[in-house]
Amino acid sequence: MDNVLSGLNPEKVFHYFEEISSIPRPSGKCEMISDYIVSFAKEHGMECIRDDNMNVLIRKPSQKEDASWVIIQGHMDMVCEKSYDYEAKHDFTKDPLKLAVLDDYIYAKGTTLGADDGIAVAYMLSILSDDDPSLPSIEALFTADEEDGMRGAMAFDTSLLKGRKMINLDHEIEGELLTCSAGGKRVVSTVPVQYENVSGIGYSIVICGLTGGHSGMEIDKGRGNANLLLGRLLHNITKNMPFSLKYIGGGLTDTAIPREAKAEIIIDPSDVDTLETIVEKCSRIICDEFEGIEENMMIYAENKGVDEGLCLTAESKKNIGFLLNTMPDGIIKMSRKNDGLVRTSLNCGIMKLTEKDFSMIVNMRSLAESEKDALSDKIEYLTEMCGGTFSEEYDYPAWEYTSDSRLRKTAFEIYQKMFSKNPKLRGFHAGLECGVFFKKLEEVDIISFGPDINNIHTPKERLSISSSARMYEYLLEILKSI
Repeated sequence: MDNVLSGLNPEKVFHYFEEISSIPRPSGKCEMISDYIVSFAKEHGMECIRDDNMNVLIRKPSQKEDASWVIIQGHMDMVCEKSYDYEAKHDFTKDPLKLAVLDDYIYAKGTTLGADDGIAVAYMLSILSDDDPSLPSIEALFTADEEDGMRGAMAFDTSLLKGRKMINLDHEIEGELLTCSAGGKRVVSTVPVQYENVSGIGYSIVICGLTGGHSGMEIDKGRGNANLLLGRLLHNITKNMPFSLKYIGGGLTDTAIPREAKAEIIIDPSDVDTLETIVEKCSRIICDEFEGIEENMMIYAENKGVDEGLCLTAESKKNIGFLLNTMPDGIIKMSRKNDGLVRTSLNCGIMKLTEKDFSMIVNMRSLAESEKDALSDKIEYLTEMCGGTFSEEYDYPAWEYTSDSRLRKTAFEIYQKMFSKNPKLRGFHAGLECGVFFKKLEEVDIISFGPDINNIHTPKERLSISSSARMYEYLLEILKSI
């Protein structure tokens, strides 16, 4: 370990953050980080329970008599995205993150940082190692695979929990206390495809350099979806000239707005100038539409020379084009009660082509179960219109607002006292594990907050050092008051 964060305060928080950054922890592969947390518990002589889904629960009784149990909770896994020029340089299943510090921010070179939700894990480990006698009895719950349908939280046996006050540490804006969050669903549209042999001039059609971002947190920013923009571009080519589609793909995870997408096509040699003119014109139009939002977007066609191979039949290409150009995108509805809060949204996060089919993996979120289901039905209908099949991979509940939260009242008053201003009470469009525990754990009282983390789910992710310190002290004060 390089000790890049040595000297930063709180010292223990950043020590643990650097340690877990050296441990690969993509969604679906939480074994190593789960092992590390179990080892931590054993080294500190603490009660520890790990289930078959790699969730870890650590209990540390208070030194105070009759102290109540408080649950602190965060997830172990991280979204794994890397910059275009870093593609071959990092394996998220094997390599440690390469941390660096610039001014007040920690980042990872070429990749996501995993401060979502690595800073929560670091907070929790630091608190567990704290011998302060004024702390309450702590149940620290480290959940697996949050970024993949909250599978860890969904499978966790909540009868193991003694506490009924829960502090979730999976928020990314200092000064906000979350009061509710959206439910979510991941669906897959799959269309069968057939191929035929084609020869001509090969071209790569590329859209890259988009900002991307969290499909809940950043969906209201109007950022471009590379997958659907590529579908639009291919449709414009279809209207003006024939071509055969050899490959199409884009996006890395359904919870991130896709930053890059690529198609490989074969055209007649006589259409080279026409194709390049169409792509250049569409590039100008689309870049103008996203002026001030996607300043680094690039759209181009690269001539690959003479090419021959299997391409999609005309019918298969048509069905893919239909899905890409009718799929809903972005904000579907805004909240009528809370200004600026997205009520329902959709993100076409991944598209991929195989020998047998083309699939689109879609993430939808809503504060209303009925609207989420209606949107899912619409995608199912569109899929069936072009001879495809539709499936649901996960569906997690919303965290509903409760007006009489004593924990929220306590957290509000402590924030006022510490920072001489009110925290912002906010509903949240992104999904949180709070919804799962709200539904599964009777009479639980939940709050959620965290330090400033910018550009999560992108290689530009940044964690504020000073904000991390302030929010850790805030967390300690809340715990001591219980």
